[in-house]
Amino acid sequence: MEFRVLGTVAVATEDGAFLALGPAKRRSLLAMLLLRPNTAISVDRLTEALWDEEPPQHSRTVLQGHISRLRALLAEHDAEAYGIELVTQGPAYVLRMPETLIDAHRFEELVTLARGDRAPGDTVLMLREALALWQGPALTGTVTSPPLQAAAHAFEELRLAAVEALAEAYGELGEHGRAAAVLRTEAVAHPLREPLSAALMLALSRSGRQSDALEWFHRTRRLLADELGVDPGPVLSETYALVLRAGVPTAKATATAAPGAGTGGGAGGGFGPVSAVASGGGVESAVEGGGEGGGKGEGRAHIASAIPELLPRRPRGFAGRRAEFAALDRATAGQYGAIALVTGGAGVGKTALAVHWAHERQSDFPDGRLFADLCGYSDTPARQVTVVLREFLLALGVPVQRVPETEAGMGALYRSLTADRRILVVLDNARDSEQVRPLLPGGDHSVTLVTSRDRLGGLVASDAARPVRLDELPAADCTALLAAVLGEDRVAAEPAAADRLASLCDGLPLALRVTAARLAARPQWSLAALAGELADEQRRLGLLRVEDTGVAAALRLTVQQLPEQARRMFRALGLHTGSELDRYSAAALAGCTPDQAAAALERLAAAHLVVESGPQGAGQMGSAHVGSPHMGPVHMGPAHVAPAHMGPAHPGRPDAYTLHDLVRLYARALAPEADPDGLTRLLDHYLHTGLVATATAEPGSQPCFAPPPGARRPAAVREFEDRQSALAWYEAERATLRGAVAAAIAAGMHDRAWRLVLLQWPLILWRVRDGWVPLLQQALESAELEQELDAQSRTRALLGWVLHEEGRFDEALAQLEKAPDLARRAGSVTSEAVARINLALILTQYGEVDRAGDLLGQALALAGRARDRSTEMLAHQHLARHFLNAGDHRLALDHSRRGLELGPSPEAIPRRVLLRTSHGEALAGLGRTQEACGQLGEAVREAEDHGYEEGAAAARARLSELATLGLRPPDGPRMSMRPGTE
Repeated sequence: MEFRVLGTVAVATEDGAFLALGPAKRRSLLAMLLLRPNTAISVDRLTEALWDEEPPQHSRTVLQGHISRLRALLAEHDAEAYGIELVTQGPAYVLRMPETLIDAHRFEELVTLARGDRAPGDTVLMLREALALWQGPALTGTVTSPPLQAAAHAFEELRLAAVEALAEAYGELGEHGRAAAVLRTEAVAHPLREPLSAALMLALSRSGRQSDALEWFHRTRRLLADELGVDPGPVLSETYALVLRAGVPTAKATATAAPGAGTGGGAGGGFGPVSAVASGGGVESAVEGGGEGGGKGEGRAHIASAIPELLPRRPRGFAGRRAEFAALDRATAGQYGAIALVTGGAGVGKTALAVHWAHERQSDFPDGRLFADLCGYSDTPARQVTVVLREFLLALGVPVQRVPETEAGMGALYRSLTADRRILVVLDNARDSEQVRPLLPGGDHSVTLVTSRDRLGGLVASDAARPVRLDELPAADCTALLAAVLGEDRVAAEPAAADRLASLCDGLPLALRVTAARLAARPQWSLAALAGELADEQRRLGLLRVEDTGVAAALRLTVQQLPEQARRMFRALGLHTGSELDRYSAAALAGCTPDQAAAALERLAAAHLVVESGPQGAGQMGSAHVGSPHMGPVHMGPAHVAPAHMGPAHPGRPDAYTLHDLVRLYARALAPEADPDGLTRLLDHYLHTGLVATATAEPGSQPCFAPPPGARRPAAVREFEDRQSALAWYEAERATLRGAVAAAIAAGMHDRAWRLVLLQWPLILWRVRDGWVPLLQQALESAELEQELDAQSRTRALLGWVLHEEGRFDEALAQLEKAPDLARRAGSVTSEAVARINLALILTQYGEVDRAGDLLGQALALAGRARDRSTEMLAHQHLARHFLNAGDHRLALDHSRRGLELGPSPEAIPRRVLLRTSHGEALAGLGRTQEACGQLGEAVREAEDHGYEEGAAAARARLSELATLGLRPPDGPRMSMRPGTE
């Protein structure tokens, strides 16, 4: 019996099975007893470890219950035969046992022995054996409490010290590349541990990689400055100086290293050759096993006679994946020791693909096929390399008495036996690259197929593994998978429901198989009925579980393997209001900087929990509907309606990530563990970003609101290069902003809800017929609850315009009629001016021309009183058109001229084009045709220079009308005419 605390707390029996310890508190109780075996631990101390906060009233009873279950479990597996007994000693408990049964005790014993005056080769073997006992972070699976956290931290410090000692021993052997490989993994995981970075720099420099050593120093220096605001300490600085001078002395043992030292690989290479020599026996002696009369080659040939077949059975109901099959064929064809790496998220079917491909390609591997589930993402601890190597050696025909005792010896023998074979090795469910490397076969002819939920970039970099990414199944393959379980007739009878099930399952084979299992067990159910139940997001993950198999369980195993920063980010994503986000919104959710968020998102992407969705195109916005160029709506005062073709033509967000629905639902289930202020930070992030986007999309506009009291500005706010990129952001975030409004309302934050709607006004005007009414009605309700009169006026003005564009004229007029008075009561002169302009434009279409003219005149006066030049210009624009329609060309000329004098800025170009066109029409109406041609030609030129095609077309149309009268502009076909005189 073996007790493990260096990783997930577990108890393993002699046959390798693990006891079912039960909930986390029982596992934590066992961990506390194992930390101090043969020592009485008080009930108070155990209670402190099991309940981080105030323990419940009956905590002692709960504790006694867990003790009783542990006793029963140990007795059931004959623990007494191993000298193990859990006894009560007054107000305390003692776990009596031989300490050698605890992996932590063996680890500390080996590390202590390695510290003695030993040869470097022996030190390497001892430390590697000690570190091999670790199966993950210490005390995994226990509750979060100070006593257990302190113990886990102490264990981690011991492990890091052992890693540093191992690297030092490699250095003494002259194996600086291996020292660097050992140190790099830990330096990446502990980037602020300066001694570790210094040791890595020395190892890199000594292995001839001075530039890498210097780069690592600068990386660490930047991290120290960004995270702690400090400069490198003396150790790191002195190491940098040594490396910079290229004067790093090599270890004293380099020149006298044992035979074979220096023959191993560089960073990330195997440890076989040096370790085998250091242990006193080479590969051949291990194979030969001694004995008389037999040569070395004969011994090896005798052992290598077995043809291993360890593949599990072919998966049932396998469907599709033709493209991935072809990719695997390419990845494994004609390469030196080819390694194919199948990566993808939980439940996407990696194992099924690998095993199916291995069965299909059986004839390509006449010397056998090996398979091992490495349990990298599993409830059971990850498989030890020595255990897997022992299985492989036995399958390859090595007699049990000839299997080497050390990992190094096993690895050397394994690589020797596979060196000349055409063999397939399938390593399933790998956690990281280090878990895979010792299991790679030797020689040029074998093929290794690895599956993992992680990208395993280290394996790609060090061993030229060729990735084959596995994504969700397309709809046709989903249907085929369902039909394989349910029968083709049942699926064919409800094709639409089958497609909906595929969508609700995100195309995940695991989810589809669970769905099929539910339907198979209930032949009376229709596919549509189950699809209806799955549509309920609150129940979906629960329905996608059958016994111990389910999507949530698979995702949990992925999440628990993440580093803490990435786990914290994943929990925070559960508060997100959309399916897509960038580093800025992620930073708001997690309460960190955008750079920290980007690093966490990259780690989640490597684990296939989020998907890098890449640039978000927005060219489709060119088809947006806007109002007539002569009477474009205005909402936030100085805004104008830009022509549709001036929309974004390039991507809006190059750093976007997407959460698939099932992953998003699982993150949402974890959201209560996240920061409770995360939602507020997210809403404030969108408010501040929206204000920046509005200022960029409409440079002449004033902010449509001030942030609400208590709103916090994010650590960093996205900036936009130009109008196009700002509008593209609005388009990309539209669904997320809609979700943010709903979340704000649900949380009672109405002061943010109406603001989140109004900040979208540039996009609303762009896509005025795109179904905005429900959202604007939500904003109006929130503004009324907050008694924000100005917000009510602005919302009604915009809502009225949208309703008008949808043909709902009576409703539109009802909203627009109320807007001016609300703005007046709020004391917002600009809002009142805008509301009167919008109402006037609608009344004109109802034939109430006189009232419309009065409203426009009032708006002009209000804008002048507010000294709002942009709104004045807008009022002049519409008054010029009003008087043109009335046939009063002199007043039209006066308003168009005064409007032009107000708007020389670039952002006013569309409005200037419209005013200049009206100016030309007024001149023509007064008989000043040559001046009219000049003004219209100038309007065409200005519109073309700024891409305003509708404005150019309108000006050309007026010029054509003048041309029918025999008038031609003097500057030729481009009609680029300066104003002239009669």
